[in-house]
Amino acid sequence: MGYSPVPPGKIANAVTFLEMRARPENATIVGAPLALARLTAEDLQDYRRLFRLIGEDWMWVSRLEMDDDAVRAILSDPAVEVYALQDGERHIGLLELDFRVSGECELVFFGLARDAIGKGVGRFLMNEAIAKAWTQPIDRFWLHTCNFDHPAAFAFYQRSGFRPYALMVEVHDDPRLTGLLPKTAAPHVPLLDMPRHGV
Repeated sequence: MGYSPVPPGKIANAVTFLEMRARPENATIVGAPLALARLTAEDLQDYRRLFRLIGEDWMWVSRLEMDDDAVRAILSDPAVEVYALQDGERHIGLLELDFRVSGECELVFFGLARDAIGKGVGRFLMNEAIAKAWTQPIDRFWLHTCNFDHPAAFAFYQRSGFRPYALMVEVHDDPRLTGLLPKTAAPHVPLLDMPRHGV
């Protein structure tokens, strides 16, 4: 209980887990000049570019830590559905659904390019996610978000029908110090690259 020191070079992240136990009645697809394109193992480099484009602001690193073969294995798994949100020819969003656990779907990644945020695009993408998840025989649709995420994310997920059920703290290497992300990434997360003094 109370304060716990975080070792130098690490970052601590408060994570909230949320779930949906039934498809919301109002989760209908809204008309918009947008489309989803399924990404496969052949789209590895497009996936990596989109992951960086969206995730750099929010400290997404898990796929950056994987080699190409590991990411290809995910993209080629028939129980994983990965989509790029397209606005014309441009990719502006990423949606990844994981059905590998029987009866469940995890919303693994959900995000938009910086200039697409706040324009109603997120609602379109979430409605698509909900529709695709509940097309399968699942009992639970779940995700986790954290304090590194967009400040409006938690409320958005709740409005979408998800309910919080667990809290955890994650400690890991700061990817801006390991070189996975530039030092300018996620400026809302303090970067401690100097020796620390007492608090």
